[in-house]
Amino acid sequence: MDFTLTPKNETYRRQVRTFVERELLPLEQDPGAYDEHENIALDRLAELRAKARQQGLWCLQMPENLGGQGLDTCGMAACYEEMNRSIFGPVVFNSAAPDDGNMMVLAKVATAAQQERWLEPIIDGRVGSSFAMTEPPPGCGSDPGMMQTTATREGNHWLIHGRKHYITGAADASHFILIAKTSDDPRKGLTAFMFHRDDPGWDIVRRIPIMGPEEHGGHCELRFDGLRIPDHNRLMEVGDGLKVTQIRLGIARLTHCMRWLGLARRSLEVATDYVDTRESFGQRLAEREGVQTMLGAAAMDIQVGRLLTMHAAWTLDQGSFARKEVSMAKVAVADTLHKAVDTAIQLCGAHGYSKDTPLEWIYRYARQARLVDGASEVHKMVFSKTLLVEGTDFWRWGETQ
Repeated sequence: MDFTLTPKNETYRRQVRTFVERELLPLEQDPGAYDEHENIALDRLAELRAKARQQGLWCLQMPENLGGQGLDTCGMAACYEEMNRSIFGPVVFNSAAPDDGNMMVLAKVATAAQQERWLEPIIDGRVGSSFAMTEPPPGCGSDPGMMQTTATREGNHWLIHGRKHYITGAADASHFILIAKTSDDPRKGLTAFMFHRDDPGWDIVRRIPIMGPEEHGGHCELRFDGLRIPDHNRLMEVGDGLKVTQIRLGIARLTHCMRWLGLARRSLEVATDYVDTRESFGQRLAEREGVQTMLGAAAMDIQVGRLLTMHAAWTLDQGSFARKEVSMAKVAVADTLHKAVDTAIQLCGAHGYSKDTPLEWIYRYARQARLVDGASEVHKMVFSKTLLVEGTDFWRWGETQ
């Protein structure tokens, strides 16, 4: 396992880093660059996306034949980390959730006709997308088997009834991937479909207010009351909805980790700049042992998270599903992000708590990390079950042992 980046991956990483430092970090200081939900304003986003395209930094994760740059997962890990040193970063490069995960799953499982209809507009940046799975109680959250939204076949169409909530990006999305129940089979009872925002038979009940800054389109509650979806808009086979979900969420969970590491690094960058110049009682804060201990512990945790993430990326690139590797990275990096930004705010004092730095933005955003795409407790349960099954092989190096 050699984590040295290939020349291609290193070139893109450096280009992304330069773009972030020149174009995005200065923009964060401009109050006019934000929309009402504390994300980048759409007019500024359009300008920066055009620059990213011009510099060949658009959709790095997509295959070249679909309009991307064809990076492998290790290259994505390095570049996504650099992107999210800015709070505006991923969406500028068209590598932000939920579009990122939706593009990757459609690139893998959609037919050529479906890709032309549903995927290409997302890659091109002409539309946003959303993934509708999570439901209000007693519906499914981390347990897909609790799905309440139903899809009933009627000739060449499917009728959808049910509710979804906390659906990221829904208010601005045009293309949706929907997971619905099509039978009582515990393994093959779910099916995936695609629909357009203009299709009748569904509506957005509300945009749910949240603690932190929001992705474009927020987090919404949806109601389905007879949405008709033609069978040719079904993804994979009837009963393959759980498979579609696993394909999508496996890589999507890891891309969260990649981006969160960028935010964790940025938090320490702000803190180290501050303590290196701020004096107290005749001494720079950076010279105090307690401050050094706090910085060192956070820096070590970030590096552990980077290694777990890159190892999971490498494992995926070898053709493995990397379920336990992704789950372990997800748990560790979610904790690391919160610890890093909390440490940074503590070291910066009132300066960190204020809006003079991005730390308070990152802090509020960070709390969701232990919840999205599976709560940390669920992931620990997943890899503990793997430990019970594999025993000592849980610790093997690669797949050859």
